[in-house]
Amino acid sequence: MAASGGFVEADNAEAIITRIEHKSRKIESLLKQSKPVEALKTALEGSPPMTRDERCKSANWIVVHRAIMAIKDVDGLLSSLDAEYYDILMKYLYRGLSTGDRPTCDQCLRIHEKLTERAGLGCILRSLADTVNAV
Repeated sequence: MAASGGFVEADNAEAIITRIEHKSRKIESLLKQSKPVEALKTALEGSPPMTRDERCKSANWIVVHRAIMAIKDVDGLLSSLDAEYYDILMKYLYRGLSTGDRPTCDQCLRIHEKLTERAGLGCILRSLADTVNAV
């Protein structure tokens, strides 16, 4: 049964999970090389997965979360991150805030403040209003 709006069929969820696992290995490698910005860029590529399958969304969140938590230099991150990633990063920051986990919330708020300074309030509005590309 195909989902509407360009989303993949649920049968392809396993293929998406496999791609996320591959992405996760690449991110871990980048983090071991002390390249957290590259790791986050990699995590955001192809996000959110084109599916409504919650397993895929959760698996992708774990990968993005790992990269977000490794960021120390937020200004450096935003300087090297293409503007096309701002809205999707904002969506993941809100997902992080929704966890209620103190270290995750603290990190997401640090990044949120700097991202809002750089990208403006429109970034917040777009990420909250876009219900099609939920993370």
